[in-house]
Amino acid sequence: MRTDEEIRRDVVAELKWVPEVNETDIAVNVYGGVVTLTGFVGSSFQKYRAERAARRLRGVAAVANDIQVRWVGTRPTDPEIARATVAVLQTEMPSAASQLRPMIHEGRVTLLGEVEWQYQRELAERLMHAIPGVVSVRNSIRIRPKAVPERNIKEQIEAAFRRLATVDAERIAIEAKGPEVTLRGEVRSCAERDAAVTAAWSAPGVSEVNNQLIVRP
Repeated sequence: MRTDEEIRRDVVAELKWVPEVNETDIAVNVYGGVVTLTGFVGSSFQKYRAERAARRLRGVAAVANDIQVRWVGTRPTDPEIARATVAVLQTEMPSAASQLRPMIHEGRVTLLGEVEWQYQRELAERLMHAIPGVVSVRNSIRIRPKAVPERNIKEQIEAAFRRLATVDAERIAIEAKGPEVTLRGEVRSCAERDAAVTAAWSAPGVSEVNNQLIVRP
């Protein structure tokens, strides 16, 4: 089992390794495998990337991202940010853009609407983080998939777990009730939990994943 200090050193090193993140004003604390990030960055994208960097490391059980975004210089106005959000959704997600409604207030973006897949929901959020002037993103997009028999959903997730080198399929129980999936069991890291949840979301017909997985390094 890795010590908190070993995990902290790895997080600090990883933040320096990620070119999109200026780690100068980021502080890292670890207690019981839970990483807390504090400090300041110049954009929402840096805050997002810093959290993703910490989550993928061995021994990390969870990440609390308390980094604050401090915009340097003149921040774009809300109407300018709104036009940018619409433009990037139409360019990067043309098939789903008409179903999404970004709302902006003081640089804070709230995403509303519906999509068929979780990866579309995640993509929309990533795109928002990269827009100049955005200080935070709240993703309220709902998943409305096509109907699929729940037996097929469970079988497809089980097969996906067996294929993944990063997921121990024997330690995870899957329950499917209609389009809602519940994952229970133990995993070895935050990264393994994320991989399991991502795989579950990738099954056709899934509208919700209830993640009850416990990290035990």
